[in-house]
Amino acid sequence: MELDDRKIMILNAVIKNYMETGEPVGSRTISKLPGCTLSSATIRNEMYDLEEMGYLLQPHTSAGRIPSDQGYRFYVNEILKETDSEMQALKRQFVARVDRLESVLRRMARIAADHTNYAAVISGPDTSRARIKLLQLSKMDENRLLVVLVLEGNLISNRILTLHQAIGDAELLHLNILLNTRLNGVSLQDAEAEVLEKLLRDAGESRELVAFLLTELRRMLTEEEELQIYTSGATNVFRYPELTDGGGAKRIISTFEQKKRLRRIVIDAAEQAGEEQESIQVFIGEESPVPEMNDCSIVTARYDLGSGLRGTIGIVGPKRMDYKKVLNTLHDLMREMDENFGGDDG
Repeated sequence: MELDDRKIMILNAVIKNYMETGEPVGSRTISKLPGCTLSSATIRNEMYDLEEMGYLLQPHTSAGRIPSDQGYRFYVNEILKETDSEMQALKRQFVARVDRLESVLRRMARIAADHTNYAAVISGPDTSRARIKLLQLSKMDENRLLVVLVLEGNLISNRILTLHQAIGDAELLHLNILLNTRLNGVSLQDAEAEVLEKLLRDAGESRELVAFLLTELRRMLTEEEELQIYTSGATNVFRYPELTDGGGAKRIISTFEQKKRLRRIVIDAAEQAGEEQESIQVFIGEESPVPEMNDCSIVTARYDLGSGLRGTIGIVGPKRMDYKKVLNTLHDLMREMDENFGGDDG
């Protein structure tokens, strides 16, 4: 006998309520849920049918119901169907969004360089503080997991992990439900210790594996090689005699070709800006986080795509740069970024 929409709604409500409270769920509890228009009597009859069908259990005669293994299996299968569908949609959105974002960042770097006659550097968004939207663990074999991480803003990261011991199907299903329940909408970097400790307690015998997964998730979010850097106008430095003397221009251009060196500018700008959005930072001479640019001034600003996704745009020029023009250019670019991506989750 297949479940109709009403039975599915009641079964899902029982399972979700039981997962939250750990207590048997009665018909009155379901009837009080937002959007429920069914009477307690109707819900009791449906719950009785669900029990007869093997989806619910009644631990005591007068108590409410709890999910059976068959109930959990139905719930998990529905989640996986929805997840697969959502993952395909997110991947399509992700490709379109990344292409669009890369195009915008490259254009912004070119505009910044052309408008100021200095060099420009822009970082792609830093995901370390982004909130988790969806986490999917899939078993490749007994000792290897594919981890797909979807962040708010629909940015996707994935990794294959090798486990120290084999993982069974039941444990994998339990972890998918647990991690998505506890981590949805959470930024691992900003999460309070109590939240993560509760997650580890709820993991039970899988505590060690969950701790390992949390470590790997943090690594996926913070690895520097994931930070994309876009540059334009490096040869503009040859316009300024004080930068060409003693090979200074060659050092600057060489630095622009080394993306890891440019990340130092981005990281320092982010650390000094703290939580302030669009915070302007000015590095003059030896204040530069990159020694090869000690003859220059670097002006940076943070852009914010929402959902914890932030990046940095910087303009590099001589110490006698037109600071007012540079600041106006940065503000204009920040407004353009907001118009392109402000409040845009897909």
